[in-house]
Amino acid sequence: MKIFLLAPHILVLVPQVLIMLIMSLFLLDQPAAMVSSGHDYRDALSKSILFFEGQRSGWLPKDQRLCWRGDSGLQDGKMARVDLTGGYHDAGDNVKFNFPMAFTTTMLAWSVIEFGNSMPPTELSNALVATKWAADYLLKTTSQLPYKFHVQVGDPTSDHNCWERPEDMDTARTVYTVNAPNPASEVAGETSAALAASSIAFSSIDPGYSMTLLRSAIAAFHYANTYRGAYSDNPSIKAAVCPFYCDFNGYQDELLWGAAWLWRATQDGQYLDYIESNGQQFGAFTNIYEFGWDNKHAGLNVLLSKEVSDEGKLPSLQEYKDSAKSFICTLVPGSSYPHIEYTQGGLIYKVGGSNMQHTGSLTFLMLVYSNHLIQTRTQTQTIINCGNNVSVGPDDLRRLARKQVDYTLGDNPMAMSYMVGYGLKFPLWIHHRGSSSPSIKVHPKFIGCQEGYTSYFDSPMPNMNLLVGAIVGGPAENDVYDDSRVAFNQSEPTTYINAPFVGVLAYFAAN
Repeated sequence: MKIFLLAPHILVLVPQVLIMLIMSLFLLDQPAAMVSSGHDYRDALSKSILFFEGQRSGWLPKDQRLCWRGDSGLQDGKMARVDLTGGYHDAGDNVKFNFPMAFTTTMLAWSVIEFGNSMPPTELSNALVATKWAADYLLKTTSQLPYKFHVQVGDPTSDHNCWERPEDMDTARTVYTVNAPNPASEVAGETSAALAASSIAFSSIDPGYSMTLLRSAIAAFHYANTYRGAYSDNPSIKAAVCPFYCDFNGYQDELLWGAAWLWRATQDGQYLDYIESNGQQFGAFTNIYEFGWDNKHAGLNVLLSKEVSDEGKLPSLQEYKDSAKSFICTLVPGSSYPHIEYTQGGLIYKVGGSNMQHTGSLTFLMLVYSNHLIQTRTQTQTIINCGNNVSVGPDDLRRLARKQVDYTLGDNPMAMSYMVGYGLKFPLWIHHRGSSSPSIKVHPKFIGCQEGYTSYFDSPMPNMNLLVGAIVGGPAENDVYDDSRVAFNQSEPTTYINAPFVGVLAYFAAN
């Protein structure tokens, strides 16, 4: 067991970190059986939403609950003569990458649409606030369409070479803009989906705002479809977005994804025609068991499968429904389909970094599809055959989804919650600039670029501020987690990890 003597200024900054550290160090020496398998999903839901307040850029409101944060990025957009303040930092750095931010927004909105009725009123309100914070920023990025589309704020090279709090950052806040006729189909398509989904989420609460979102969603889709191509192929953009958020998977899925959400938001036949006529050539029916900021195939098929009924509603979308079924079977161990990998401890695992993004998004789709099966009328319609004598129904999918959630919250070989601030043992050395540095509220003196690395990134001490609710990248394939700022693939939280977990936790909080 490692014991750390905390300096007095750390005790003043975050006494809760001292308490949690002591409990966590104690649990390191205890067997996994000591950790209860019962979970407070409502508490986890509340914290998963609270996390987004720690990622905010711009002027912070008076009701900001993570009080160690301060205003930041107040000049964003100035060099392009446009207001681009607001939005979220995607992860543990200070760049605003619009591609993953748009996906985050879509998933927050979809969480509200699909599972909002399962949320306690306070958390539904908080989820809508988190969605609006991102949607307001995306509206700004589309404000100069159809001629200009802003896709990113912040030079990632200079930002990543510094370890600075958002409140101190003095790295270049370069605005990356795509001008017509240069393409940005994946970012514009995802932005369209995000704004369309958000318009649905706000339709009954604020109809005027909902219509504003929808108009911008239509404009973003028009740009994406008119000037087809990847933004990361643009020489003036590529160096800033790659290798971070390149278009690795192609832009066609985002075109279908944007059209699908516009169809759902407007019921305008032109979007249905688009989906029907382009599915095959855009690869929608390729069985890819992935869903995230770069690949929308599985989410697209699950979303559209709900539009098809056994009574003949929209039979033209049957291929999407069939592909959704195939996707679900890839998640089921023992099926005849090529299926996704699980760790020995039972966690969905895909090779690469930040694995919890896959866990959250695929679990979300399990529950959406499960709800869809429940809504069908007869018992035979609620069961799908996955081959090898394996049949799956809604209860099976819910059990599989719950196992992923419980693993994330602590029922795993490390006996560790991968959500900061939840449970007795959770990550304390997360890869996050604001969390690891002293709060500007108690240390107002400027902390420079390299001083941040030497004093805080390299420090053996745990992070000074709890980024409550942050879900980190998670363990490796062997179920082992390295609680270290250096191991960013495991210890860095992201907005697109948390966003689908909001919906998932809302479901289990109510069920």
